[in-house]
Amino acid sequence: MTFEATKENDVLVLDIDGQLIVGNRQKFKDKVLKELESGERKFLIDFANTGYIDSSGLGVLVSLSKKIREQGGELRLANLNEDLRTLFELTKLDTLFHIVDSRQEALDSF
Repeated sequence: MTFEATKENDVLVLDIDGQLIVGNRQKFKDKVLKELESGERKFLIDFANTGYIDSSGLGVLVSLSKKIREQGGELRLANLNEDLRTLFELTKLDTLFHIVDSRQEALDSF
């Protein structure tokens, strides 16, 4: 997995390329927490190039969502493929996260 962080307006957009799994979740979590500590409050994670998320990856997303909310921030998830959307629905995480179909829709929702 690689990920890229860019700013679009006042939103930090994180593009994940590959899989969010046990072997790389900590690097991703550390990056988001560092940005949160430096004052970022609006986060968008774009899964357009993500094929798979394991249980530890889901755990990191839940943890980050909680931390971001505690700091008065907001998190959006966008571009989940059909398998990922099903995963979020089966685990009921679709009720925890604000999930939208497109990057633009997510940016417009802040």
